[in-house]
Amino acid sequence: MSDQTPVTHDLSKLFEKIKEVRMAMLTTTDEKGTLHSRPMATIQPGKDEALYFLTDANSAKVFEIKKDGQVNLSYSDPGSNVYASVSGRANAYRDQAKIEELWSEPMRGWFPKGKDDPNIMILKVTIDQGEYWDSPSSLLTQAYAYVRAVVTGQPSKDDDVNQHAQVQPK
Repeated sequence: MSDQTPVTHDLSKLFEKIKEVRMAMLTTTDEKGTLHSRPMATIQPGKDEALYFLTDANSAKVFEIKKDGQVNLSYSDPGSNVYASVSGRANAYRDQAKIEELWSEPMRGWFPKGKDDPNIMILKVTIDQGEYWDSPSSLLTQAYAYVRAVVTGQPSKDDDVNQHAQVQPK
């Protein structure tokens, strides 16, 4: 690993990493000041430097976000060795046109009344910063990193076989 994590202002690489993961752990702060996490399905990564989710207006996360909008989203795909953390500001609101844009039929499992359910709210997370880690999962690449480390006595560098960067939107 390198001593200093590269920093980029381009969110596209972060979005590329998380688009296939889809499920994130959303962390908010509850009324006692305790961190509270729950899984959320990312609907639309990448538009306007934000991440979008649909949620129930009566859920605890909506109340927690109204008190403190600072949140974290953690993405993890151990099968392909992709991990990401996103910090940002969340906002819960109702916008029927945006709900219709984000809606897909599998969401009916959470909202049986469909996209016109009055309890559906949009949860938008505007990204303050993110960080991702991506290590190749192929055995050949892992073997190369192992042999290189043994021969040189140095760990693999991010630009060799790993990708690691901090993302800070402009």
